[in-house]
Order: sequence, then C-alpha cells, then structure tokens
Amino acid sequence: MANIKYSVLDLATVIEGYTIVDSFKSSVANAQQAEKLGYTRYWFAEHHNMINVASSATSLLIGHIAGKTSTIRVGSGGIMLPNHSPLVVAEQFGTLESLYPGRIDLGLGRAPGSDQTTAYAIRGENMGAAFHFPEDVASLQHYFAGDHPNGVSAVPGEGLDIPIWILGSSLDSARLAAAQGLPYAFASHFAPAYFLQAIELYRKNFKPSRHLAEPYVIACVNVVAADTDAEAEYLATSLKQLFKGIITGRRQLLPPPVDSMDGIWSVAEQEAAMQMLTYSFFGSKATLQYRLGNFIAQTGIQELMATTHIFDQSARLKSYRLLAEVLNT
Repeated sequence: MANIKYSVLDLATVIEGYTIVDSFKSSVANAQQAEKLGYTRYWFAEHHNMINVASSATSLLIGHIAGKTSTIRVGSGGIMLPNHSPLVVAEQFGTLESLYPGRIDLGLGRAPGSDQTTAYAIRGENMGAAFHFPEDVASLQHYFAGDHPNGVSAVPGEGLDIPIWILGSSLDSARLAAAQGLPYAFASHFAPAYFLQAIELYRKNFKPSRHLAEPYVIACVNVVAADTDAEAEYLATSLKQLFKGIITGRRQLLPPPVDSMDGIWSVAEQEAAMQMLTYSFFGSKATLQYRLGNFIAQTGIQELMATTHIFDQSARLKSYRLLAEVLNT
C-alpha cells in the first residue's frame, strides 16, 4: 500500500452542538494536518439544502483551504456542473488556479447535489441541464484551452492547465470519463452498487488523451480509524446515525456516538444503511491494514480518498493520522 496515493473528501460536516463556523475551522485544521501527513489532495463536495453539510459554496471553501495550506492540492469532489454555467465555473476555477498555481483540481458531477425541489430552485427552467453534461464538460475544456467557438473567453481561466476529473456513481459517468480520457473518481462511500462494474467499464473503454495516458481511478470510502476495533466501531455510530437520516429523509446534524444502535434504527433501516456503507472501513491500524490492503489489491485503484465523519474533532484528526500511517506501511 506504500505506493498508493491517499486523499480527503470533506463535506464541512456540521456537528450537533457546534456551528458552521466551527465546521470551517475544523476543515482548516484537518487540511493542514493532511498536508503534513502526505495526503495528495483535499476535496469538497457540493451539496445543497442539507443541515449537516456546509460545503454548498464549494469554490469559496476551496479558496479558503488553499489559502491556509501550502502544497496539498485542493479541489471539488465535485462541482455539480448542471447547477452552473460552464463559463462561470471556468472563471471561478481560473481565479483559484491563478491564486494557487498548480494546486487546484476540478472534479465534475451531473447530479443536483440535493432533492428535486432544491434542484429547481438552483436550475429553474434549466432542469434538463444534466442531459447536456458531456457537452458542458467539453465546453469547459474549450474555455480553458482558449478555443471556444462562440468567441467568449474565460478570464481568468483561459490557457490554464486545470485538471478535470469526472465524478460519478453510475455507468454513464464511467463511459464519459473513458471516452474523454479523463481521470475517474467513484462515490463508493455512499453509492457502492455499480462501483466494480463502473471501474471495469472505465478501464476497458479508456481512450488515452492529452490529459491522461492511462486510466486513473480514485475510490472514495468511509474510514474511521482508532486505537482499537471497539473504539472505531463506537465512533462510527455517528456515521451510522447520519445514514439513518439519509434513509428516512430526516437529516440531522452529526450526532455524538452511542454505545449501541439497537433501538435507534429498525432492521430495514439498518439493512439499507449498511448497504450504502458497503465500502466503509472501521478499525484499528492492524484491521485497516488488512481490509484496505485487500480492497486496494482487488480493485487496482490508483488513489484512496477517505471521508471521515467523527463527532470529536481530536478523534477525527487522529483517524486521518492513523490512516496515513497504515497507507505508508
């Protein structure tokens, strides 16, 4: 595992009893530690109308974190492109790349990052924008290359080499990433069903491009690391409660851990949540070394991206520190 890259996906999770400002401060502390520990990149995900996710203004948070760090790559995992004009995205990320050269990633997804009512509030009459996702990705590439056919320039943005990633949880995203010769990041941390099939499809159909010579896969997974398996399982009950809220539609701020999930979720809720959490790794360093080693060997991924929902900030920092130690073994 010593050869694999490792990174962080952050949702600026809002924790019960704390504020959004606290979430942003925690993200800064986590990113600064991640940089010291050799993490490759630190990404934020665009979501909307979720009380426990504060990363809705994704490009602003990317700039904030980039300004508080020095070397780690910072980017989006992802920007939901149908929510935005490709020109505006090109300008925003052109600005970020101009401020922090060589450190900005642009990961793109096609989902709304929320419910349909919120999507309509964002997209209005442009609700069919997701169907034009491939064309909008190409439009972004043209803006960065400075050869857009409509005569409009992205300033800043034009002429900048900003890596574009395709994000997804389905086979469609795998096909697009392969056809465009772009790196591919899969959301296996909450949508595991098509993961193995999607990365196989991506590799099989990959067409080398000026951006990428060979397929490159990031798998995002949930990780909770602690000194013992029992402690990790205890800390992970906060994440399980969070997913129960997703299943039931009753979202909540990240709650404190509990001794047992018995009585908190029903059998059906547990089964649904644990299916979504298929690619989750909770445990001590020894346990993670064994389980992650098998996962990496079986999938052949080039990079592991961890998202860690832990109630206590010090325990969260420790989890990322232990993960780095495992992956450097």
